[in-house]
Amino acid sequence: MNKVLSLFGTRPEVIKLAPVIRQLEQFRHSFQTINVVSGQHADLLCQFIETFDLRIDYNLNAMERDQRPSALFARILQSLESILEWERPNLLLVQGDTTTALAGAFTGFHHRIPVGHIEAGLRSGNVNSPYPEEMNRILITRLATYHFAATCGNRDSLLSEGVAPDKIFLTGNPIVDALHDILDRSDGAESFVHALLCQTQNLRRIVLTTHRRESFGEAIAANLRTLCQFVRDHKDVAMLFPVHPNPNVRVAAETICKGEPRVFLTNPFNYRDFITLLSNSWLIVSDSGGIQEEAPSLGKPLLILRDNTERPESVEAGIARLVGGRAATLKAMLEEAYQRGSWAESVREVENPFGRGDSAERIVDSIAHLLGVETIQSASLGD
Repeated sequence: MNKVLSLFGTRPEVIKLAPVIRQLEQFRHSFQTINVVSGQHADLLCQFIETFDLRIDYNLNAMERDQRPSALFARILQSLESILEWERPNLLLVQGDTTTALAGAFTGFHHRIPVGHIEAGLRSGNVNSPYPEEMNRILITRLATYHFAATCGNRDSLLSEGVAPDKIFLTGNPIVDALHDILDRSDGAESFVHALLCQTQNLRRIVLTTHRRESFGEAIAANLRTLCQFVRDHKDVAMLFPVHPNPNVRVAAETICKGEPRVFLTNPFNYRDFITLLSNSWLIVSDSGGIQEEAPSLGKPLLILRDNTERPESVEAGIARLVGGRAATLKAMLEEAYQRGSWAESVREVENPFGRGDSAERIVDSIAHLLGVETIQSASLGD
């Protein structure tokens, strides 16, 4: 029996690891799954764990109020030590670029446990943007044993940094699997979401999300003022803004957006309801990395509130555009998207650069091959 320990602590990690864990659990005679949550997104994590029906074996409860990333890193290391010593997994899976993922890779390396990095090889080229996530990814690459890259560009980045080709597996991104799962479910969204959609029926809906550190302060304020003005200027437009609980976001949203006509501030949604919102949007505006993968999966145009991106595939495919740090650019891009026949009307025809929805199967086939499991045929590894 091969033990595979998955460590996660934030919403994106749950969303992207859930399909992989579910695929591993289809082969209970070959794999024992151990699921460890760090608690990094303590306030928001439970609803996502429930949505994907994940079993939690250990909860590190590592997050404390107003805790710095370095303190969180240390607490995860200390708590994870004893679990690894007790369980001795054959493989430790981490995902993405979080403090949780870096702490997991670091601890696994110290215990000589192979580390598999899902969504490996993303690079923006600027260690200060996104901060600290870009450096987290670079460090995880040095610590990881196996690298599950979503795109050819991600694989090329790893090769350019000296990662051995036989340690890289091209798999697509499991967020596409998660989206397919949510969209295929028969249960509908909550009544509040239905009411919100009814209230904005026949309007062009902008869905806004913003939460990155680089966006705090005057940057987020300028973006919110620009978006609210755009809604005021166009009577057929509404903006739906699930506000992140970070005080830097919430205070700015309530100061600038509250009371604006056709601007709706809400609490964060569970994943099913959030995907329902995105599916019914006209345009998505966001600084989120995950949404850069969700937008092409849903065929929705996206304006990225950042100077650069570690996911250039969505821009290269014509699905997304980089706004940069100037509110004037955001205004111009909103007006351009609004025009009849604009680029925003053609994105549904673009092939999704992040995969076909079989990423979890490809990742588990790779794991089976690496661990010498005979019962699963490893198909098209590295294709």
